[in-house]
Amino acid sequence: MDRALGPGAAPPVPRMSTGLGRARASQALAEVGIQIDSLVRADSVTNEVWLTRHYVVRLNRDTSPRLHREALLSQVLPEEVGYPPMVQYGGEVGNDWLISQRVPGGPLSRWWPTMTRDERREAVRQMAARLRAVHRTPCPDVRVFVDTGQLLQSAPTGAQAVAPLLRALDRAARLPNVDPEIMAEAADHVRANASALDGFDDDTLVHGDLSFENVLWDGENITALLDFEFARPAPADLDLDVLLRFSALPKLHVAEDYEDATEADDYADVPWWFAEDYPELFAHPRQFDRVRIYSLAWDVRELLAFPPGDPVRDLHRHHPYRRIIHVLRKTSYLDRLNGGVALDY
Repeated sequence: MDRALGPGAAPPVPRMSTGLGRARASQALAEVGIQIDSLVRADSVTNEVWLTRHYVVRLNRDTSPRLHREALLSQVLPEEVGYPPMVQYGGEVGNDWLISQRVPGGPLSRWWPTMTRDERREAVRQMAARLRAVHRTPCPDVRVFVDTGQLLQSAPTGAQAVAPLLRALDRAARLPNVDPEIMAEAADHVRANASALDGFDDDTLVHGDLSFENVLWDGENITALLDFEFARPAPADLDLDVLLRFSALPKLHVAEDYEDATEADDYADVPWWFAEDYPELFAHPRQFDRVRIYSLAWDVRELLAFPPGDPVRDLHRHHPYRRIIHVLRKTSYLDRLNGGVALDY
């Protein structure tokens, strides 16, 4: 998920105090009989994460059921995905946790600035192979836990699939500092192109949040895909949404301590490398229409979560409201990838 974007954008994700988080992590480890040898807080955009020498403890920061869903999905992921072996899930709603074994490596996005071109190319090749393994996995029934990154529902027709997005656009049109005509234009665009999503009821598993933050690299190999909190049944190409936006706007997805070292130019080749390694993801005859709807379905969700506190002209350039406008004006990162000219935003 996008983290806070600075003045005029979204407020920061509420973070528990370090002392409370340490106490929760210690209690979770004690409940499963693990003696603490050390406990170090790790950078994380969504959950609070604590590390021991051999284990990772992830603490939910809100009342969402995402960790519960991930605990269930971890039982069906094939070995080639490299999901770290889960030790235990526990706690109560709003106070739950997940403990897994620690595997070698660190976030690929942290390694990326110092990697050679050949190393980067190899990392994408391995990442595509692991993603294929995810997409070969039938998704178990997780409907009761659905909390999706994109406001789209499983349905046999695109018109039905976009129903949650259209309802959200109607709500967004009533927000302060949001022009209802812009939201109406977005709704018209969604309706006009919804047929590109016909058959949006595939039961394959998608990751749902495929940024390089959620990929571990040890210097030579990808060792794991992490954080299946937003995994769901959907067509495989839904994973292009976060992958493409991460490649274009990586600063929005990385931990703050290395944001300054993260540059979009370093990721310029990533979409093309993925297209070479996993061409099926890009093969739909209306692929561009699909990813535009995916993008809107993500950004409208973010807009409702972080309503603009100022007129659009005063918002941070990466605020979801401004990203929606870029998609409608055909000046988004997607248009640049499609051969158009995007504004520097």
